[in-house]
Formats: sequence, C-alpha cells, structure tokens
Amino acid sequence: MSILIGRDTRLLVHGITGREGEFHSRAMQEYGTNIVAGMTPGKGGQMALDGTVPVFNTVSEAVRETGADTSCIFVPAGGAPDSILEAVAAGIETIFCITEGIPALDMVPVVATVEAAGARLIGPNCPGATSPGRAKVGIIPASVHRDGRVGVVSRSGTLTYEAVQAMTDAGIGQSTCVGIGGDPIIGSTFLDILRLFEADPETEAIVLIGEIGGAAEEEAAAWAAEHLRAVPKVAFIAGRTAPEGKRMGHAGAIISGGSGTAASKVEALEAAGFRVAGSPTELPQLLRDAGFRG
Repeated sequence: MSILIGRDTRLLVHGITGREGEFHSRAMQEYGTNIVAGMTPGKGGQMALDGTVPVFNTVSEAVRETGADTSCIFVPAGGAPDSILEAVAAGIETIFCITEGIPALDMVPVVATVEAAGARLIGPNCPGATSPGRAKVGIIPASVHRDGRVGVVSRSGTLTYEAVQAMTDAGIGQSTCVGIGGDPIIGSTFLDILRLFEADPETEAIVLIGEIGGAAEEEAAAWAAEHLRAVPKVAFIAGRTAPEGKRMGHAGAIISGGSGTAASKVEALEAAGFRVAGSPTELPQLLRDAGFRG
C-alpha cells in the first residue's frame, strides 16, 4: 500500500507537450507510472511520448475518455491556477502542481476551491511524490529511492533527494515520499500528509524535513505527539543560521517577528518525540536510534 499514488493511478499530465512536461513525463512513464492522457489546449488529437499517450484540449475531455483520476501540472505560473481549477471541475481527486512562481494571492481562492470540492492538492512549487516500485509523479529522481516502510514528507525538493539518498544508501526504504512545496500558500500541509501516513499500514516510521518560516512544523508536531506516540519519527530543519526578515530559498522560508525560527521548530518536534538531525545524512542513524528496524 502507499499514499496518494500507486499502481492503480491513472495520471493526466497538464502541459505534456512542453519541454518540461515531456521530459518529466518520459521519466515518470519509464518508472512505471500509468500516464493515460496529456492535456494542452490546441494540441488535442495529437499523441505524446512516442505515440503512447493521447493529448486532449481540456481536462474534462481527458477524464471522460481515459478515466484519469490524478493530475500533474507543468503549466507556466500565469496559467497554473486555472489548470488546477479545471482539474477540480473535471472531478480529478489528486492534483500535483509542480509549477513555481505562482503569486500567493492567486493561490488563496484556488486552495479554497480545492478544499470545498473534497479534492487534494499537493503544491504548488513541489517536486511531487514517489511510492517506490509503484509510481512516481513529478520530478523526484527515481534513482534515489528504495522500496520500504518509512514515510517521508518535506518542504524542500533538494533536501528530500539528499535525505532519501542517505536512507537508501543505509538500506532503509521508503513507503511514499511526498514533497509538499515551500510556498506560503500550498494545498496540503505536513499535518495532512502525516494523517495519511498514520492510516497507511505499510508506513512504520516517519521522516519530516522542514525549514524556517510559518508554523506548519509546530502544528504537525502537536498532532504527532498525540497520534504518533509509538511511531519512530525523525526530522531535520533547514535554515538554522538564517537572519530574521531575510528569505532563504523558498518564498515561505522567512522568519518574521521572531516566529518561524528553526529553534522553535526543533523544540516543538523534540517535545513531540521526534529525534532532530543536525544534517540530512544523520537521519538513517536516528531512525535506528528511534527503534526502526525495517
């Protein structure tokens, strides 16, 4: 079992005929992801990925003809919010938005619409998700993964790759790895993904990779303290040396008014039973120290 995606995923790629969309769609297909359709307005009737995937003008056409249930969006920032809304209107249940640079104000009504429809949005500005040996959606490199029982959730793409590679090198596999994105307004939070991991019988340990800015890590820690008491759980927080008021990397990675500091996040996580690493390479040993034997 896995969360969000798996062997039964029927993926629709928005922007499959573009450079980024085609490149990453090939990688997803080669991994084994079931890409059933692409969508690019004006390109309907064409075939993508060497004639293996039909392209449609609209999401509704793609869903009607192929039964797509998951979207992956490689659409420029100006059109990505409407692309998300089109997926929701067509009944897509799970939406990954890889696009970066979407203004926060544009995302506020989009996230509200997604929630009202009962759909799930991952991102924007996220690397996607991988369930090793089953499917990958997005841009996470396939080579870093190993099938296993550790659920990984992260705000950072690059740190995700580093942490997962360290785990794989240590012989520790992952059940599902999810990058939620580092923008101030995103569809799914740490807490949302932790709830999914809690319900997954094949996830036996948790790795959380956070960063400065906001209070998402503290909220997740408070929930985990009550609901994940017996689960081995470790974390890493990036940005410990960042000065107040200066954005570091992601748009959401900024300390403002003394809140969102690395110290406050580490304190909350440790109080909730997380072992907090000083670097991503320490995560495998901390998992062992926490009692994980998978």
